[in-house]
Amino acid sequence: MKNVCRNCLLVLVSLIMVASGAAMAMADKPIVLGAPLATGFLYGWAAEKGIKLAVDEINAAGGVKVGNEKRPFKVEVIDTRDLEPGVPVSEALLALEKLILEKKAEFIVGEPVRSEAALAAMPLLSKHKRVSILTTGSLSPKYHQLVSENPDKFKYCFRISGEAKWMVTGELVPCLVEIGKNFGLNKLVIMVQDVAHARAGGELLAKIMASKGWNVLGDPVVFPTGTTDFSMGLLDAKKKEAQVMIIWMDMPESAILLKQWHDMKVPALPFGVIIAAAEQPGFWKATEGKGEYCLANVVNAGNVASEVTPWTMKFYDAYAKKYGIDPEGYGASSSYMAVYALKDAIERAGSTDSDKVVDALKAIDIKGVYGRIRFDPKSNQVIPSLDPEEGAVGSVFQWQGGKRVVVFPPKIATGKILLPPWMKQ
Repeated sequence: MKNVCRNCLLVLVSLIMVASGAAMAMADKPIVLGAPLATGFLYGWAAEKGIKLAVDEINAAGGVKVGNEKRPFKVEVIDTRDLEPGVPVSEALLALEKLILEKKAEFIVGEPVRSEAALAAMPLLSKHKRVSILTTGSLSPKYHQLVSENPDKFKYCFRISGEAKWMVTGELVPCLVEIGKNFGLNKLVIMVQDVAHARAGGELLAKIMASKGWNVLGDPVVFPTGTTDFSMGLLDAKKKEAQVMIIWMDMPESAILLKQWHDMKVPALPFGVIIAAAEQPGFWKATEGKGEYCLANVVNAGNVASEVTPWTMKFYDAYAKKYGIDPEGYGASSSYMAVYALKDAIERAGSTDSDKVVDALKAIDIKGVYGRIRFDPKSNQVIPSLDPEEGAVGSVFQWQGGKRVVVFPPKIATGKILLPPWMKQ
């Protein structure tokens, strides 16, 4: 009888240990974040670094509280190659589906970087019911417009970074108006890359600035992705006596454009609405200082040093410490914030269920690296502002003496815009 009782006790203890082990395994089961990114390009690798920095910080602090358990984040990155010339959109979609089906990604952060690929990915996200936060690359207004028009179908699609329409109407136009007022400039030439967001943004800007009395010198000049000689466009701008030169290009070859601009002494202030090459800390050395005076929009604050919120420099310094380089440009701060936004939403939802997390994201209201983070309830687009107390703030800087100096918006500026010496003052 004693042997029977002893055996029963051993079985019971074994069952308890198995159950406890299963519970511990479940508590430690990671929440998998899939990151489909063009990792060979700035907007891909900066996003990857931002995501991994946030994940490391969150995991070091104990992970994500899901109901009564704590779970770590795990990142799975895959190269979509969607910024490479000639790579079809279908390749990015295959990469995204691989993350979902093979890597078991529960959430998507980053998204395919090119606008065309991000838009094509939306039905795939709906099909698999995967909450996605777009953080880099794609600036097309069509993304959040589709969410507004099809709220049930695309409810899983959020964007925590800026978008082209606000960048033009809310940031670029006020900045240009200020430049015109301060320096007496009003002749504008627009140069864009042959991609959807750049073409649309250039056309919109041309119409708006013409309505404000600026002399827009012809239609936007379109350059194919991968162009390595911009001299004809620059000669034309010089011949037309352009005073401001808008550049909208995410290709690295834009560095060549600026070196040619300097060597040709084109008397027009270069303003990169999107200009990947000039955003990076290594740009000054790579161009031997020839990009000085170039203005660049890094979309979200925090990608260049400034005191936006108490969190801004905390992120900036942590990025620099971890990677040995300052935040490199668009995609870094927004990707970092996406992970923290997901953590906040999951914890408030008490679940990783997609529909519950969607509801929690729609109700989010936190102070982040680049200001107040809230999503428009209809479009799932982060609400922008020029005031970090009211919304997500962008950041325009100018290269001055080897440093990136924030010059717009006024509430976060650390310096004033300067003109190159070969321009008439």
